[in-house]
Amino acid sequence: MSRERLKAELLYHDLKGPLAVIKTSIASLLNKRERYGALTSQQEKILQRALRNSHIAQSLVDDTLEIGRSEAGVTSIKHITLSALISEILLEISDLTNIALSTKILPGQRLEQLIKTLQTEGISLSIDQNIWDKEFSLDEIKVKQILRNLLLNALKYKNTFIALEVAEKEGGLFFSVMDDGKGIPPEYHKNIFKRYFQLDDAEKTEVRGHGLGLAGVQILVEDMGGKLSLESDVEKGAKFMVYIPMANRTTGY
Repeated sequence: MSRERLKAELLYHDLKGPLAVIKTSIASLLNKRERYGALTSQQEKILQRALRNSHIAQSLVDDTLEIGRSEAGVTSIKHITLSALISEILLEISDLTNIALSTKILPGQRLEQLIKTLQTEGISLSIDQNIWDKEFSLDEIKVKQILRNLLLNALKYKNTFIALEVAEKEGGLFFSVMDDGKGIPPEYHKNIFKRYFQLDDAEKTEVRGHGLGLAGVQILVEDMGGKLSLESDVEKGAKFMVYIPMANRTTGY
């Protein structure tokens, strides 16, 4: 690892401590009012917003550290069901973007009920019941980072809805995340995965983030031996597709 990369990772690591203190302190004010005093509705809204953004900051730090570990060839394989993984990610992003939805996503929720709940908020989830509770061996941290970035990206640029599809294909897992936003011109499809790339100011199509998120997603996917692809055009939304090969799979429940 280069000296510059080592110094950057040390900074990211050191940021985790203060961020944890900030999150814990805000959560205490919100959840322990008998100890710290009552809040007005406006104070509660401000604290909720601060808490959501501290979660976002923590996610950015974690994403950057995980990309560094991925580039160094570090993996952390775990056995996890898709139901647990997807529910946790949906709960996490709804905490950041839709507090009302986060209260409706419950642990162990039936797939049918979860699909109905998401539909009311403009989110479509497509997954076969046969693999919903199936256990897979995968790098849980990396897969969560990938899904988190793609879903947050889709939520940011959607017009009315996003769609998440999950399937088991060709000995691996397939994820696709689609939004109905302004889309990306074909001539930018390759560059969109480069770090720091942005469309020209003159372009009418919206810039999709600051260029780090999608570049990081590609690194994580490729380091697991997978493939990331894009289907998009102007005014036709964008669909990001991820394939992750599974070397060791267990049978379903």
